[in-house]
Amino acid sequence: MRKYILSVTVLVLAVFIALFAGNTAMDSRHVMEVICGGGSPAERVIIFQIRIPRILASLVSGAALAVSGYLLQDNLNNIIASPGLLGINNGAGLFVLISALVFPYKSGMKCLMSFTGALLSAAIVCVLSIGTGMSKTSVILSGVAGGSLMASLTQVIISLKPETVADKVAFSLGGFANTGQDMMKTAIPVIITALILSFITAGSLDLMLLGDETATGLGVNVTFYRLIFIALASLLAGAAVSMCGLIGFVGLMVPNFIRMAWNGKSRENVLRCILTGAAFLLLADTAARLIVFPYELPCGLITNILGTPSLICVLAKKRKRLGTYD
Repeated sequence: MRKYILSVTVLVLAVFIALFAGNTAMDSRHVMEVICGGGSPAERVIIFQIRIPRILASLVSGAALAVSGYLLQDNLNNIIASPGLLGINNGAGLFVLISALVFPYKSGMKCLMSFTGALLSAAIVCVLSIGTGMSKTSVILSGVAGGSLMASLTQVIISLKPETVADKVAFSLGGFANTGQDMMKTAIPVIITALILSFITAGSLDLMLLGDETATGLGVNVTFYRLIFIALASLLAGAAVSMCGLIGFVGLMVPNFIRMAWNGKSRENVLRCILTGAAFLLLADTAARLIVFPYELPCGLITNILGTPSLICVLAKKRKRLGTYD
């Protein structure tokens, strides 16, 4: 239990900071008044319709992206696999824009289309990798190629139909400024369900890391579970992208941090990814709100700034054995 105290503590502190930090005209006393049932109508709107939904969206999206990255990394036995590097986020983002064109007034379709795009991107990576020998390097290169294609098509749609996204820069970098509660009502139950399924099935990852032949000998249907984990990772990433846009590096940084800090089993690591990913993205979003106050930076800009040196460190650590574990 002690192993989770730090993660839970950081998560609680992140929630308090996000809830109480913001407009200087509304200090901690006013926030407490609103929480206790008082406050002016404008203050209640700020807390209950803006800050709390935004905190919830950040927490759920961070958990989803972190677990998605963890599932992909253990499933492919490659520590630099992530929804961003494998093009899953870009595929989800492309189909979010397509849903805005085809189903402009149906927020429920946004999540479904996002998952479809994420799963299609994962399928493209698998097909391209099989054609090039299914090596770990080919998986990453296939993801980069597929992600570049999806990103290019996204920019084409934004250029031709700019009305499909209110702020193309914010969508490309990712953020929670424009996250709607209707979208959250659809995406959050999907993410929670996928997180539960990920935790339940994560035990098979420990056996799959022993090698396909060994896992099969121990009674694990490797092909079935590999497809399940790819589908769960795509569902988590797709639902998160439908709420927050193309936030990168969360699925890369958090799982690698978890492995460095704790050497636990997959189910334990999935739970730690949920707690740490949620806290990390919430802190990043809070920093994006406050760094240049009263203006706001896209949350994805903060994660990109932190993620680039993180990727370099991971590559440097594994420079002689890229894609394998110590």
